[in-house]
Amino acid sequence: MSLKIIRPGLLTTIQDCGRYGYQKIGVLVSGAMDTYSLRLANMLVGNDENEAALEITLLGPTIEFTADTLIAVTGGDFKPIIDGMPVPYMRPVAVKAGAIMKFSNCQLGCRAYLAVAGGFDIDKVMGSKSTYLRAGIGGFQGRALQKNDLLNTGTPTAFSQHILASLLSRGAQSFAQARWFIGKAQFSKEKLLKPIRVTAGLHYKYFSESAKYNFFSSQYRISKDADRMGYRLQGEVLKAEKPLEIISEAINLGTIQVPPQGMPIILMADHQSVAGYPIIAQTITVDAARIAQLKPNDPIHFKLVSHEEAEQSFIDMEKHMENIKIAIMAKLKN
Repeated sequence: MSLKIIRPGLLTTIQDCGRYGYQKIGVLVSGAMDTYSLRLANMLVGNDENEAALEITLLGPTIEFTADTLIAVTGGDFKPIIDGMPVPYMRPVAVKAGAIMKFSNCQLGCRAYLAVAGGFDIDKVMGSKSTYLRAGIGGFQGRALQKNDLLNTGTPTAFSQHILASLLSRGAQSFAQARWFIGKAQFSKEKLLKPIRVTAGLHYKYFSESAKYNFFSSQYRISKDADRMGYRLQGEVLKAEKPLEIISEAINLGTIQVPPQGMPIILMADHQSVAGYPIIAQTITVDAARIAQLKPNDPIHFKLVSHEEAEQSFIDMEKHMENIKIAIMAKLKN
């Protein structure tokens, strides 16, 4: 089975949850910008949560299915259609061979995830199928998808094949959807614009009180200089109390560093392994995925929380994801 790319969209790549264990030798984690959406899509088609899926950015692709395929779409709202009919999010969808799926430009959010039962039949590089564009490794030939690419899918589990057959037995012309879903909409404008929670960064104490006040009281905007490596913000200038001479140190997804000109940069999935700019804050893990759904010119503001609150938010989210997984498995068995 395979998917044929008719139009690639602005930036469509293959991503899983990332390439871990190699930052010490300068190999980045990469992976999905919004790992929660990726994991949900995989759950819905019976895959392992870490299986690779298509990450679709801002302007979506057009795809032809060469065989009957079980899919799920999560994340930002790209108004996908199959043969002219709208495709629902957040549920399993059985697509018939020959059907054409089109994604428009993103209406809400920034990235969507398309998972297929069985995942994609591509080799792992250092334990991951994720595409790292700057190094040209992983994914499909180490690059973004292009017109006429053929993506072979892996073998679905017997469980996934049963769901596919069950949905197609309804006699739908192009696709059939499950009658249940795990949420009418994964994102709302209100949810996306809630404050991003952060903990104090490694060099927080070296910033002036006015800089700290500006950081938390001001509204910033995502600049046009925003990609998988990092989001440069526009807004109030931040300054340390005095020039800092710091040694480059390890960084993480969601680290917020401040270069000399004073405009914060949020480091994203393809961030470098070390950074030499002062770090004012660290985005909590749960909210990093929400940042990935913000697009250029979207507003963003921050809220300081304790490490204990950050840890509890992570625990609560993982419990929530596990409950969703259990509920999905129960539905699929019925």
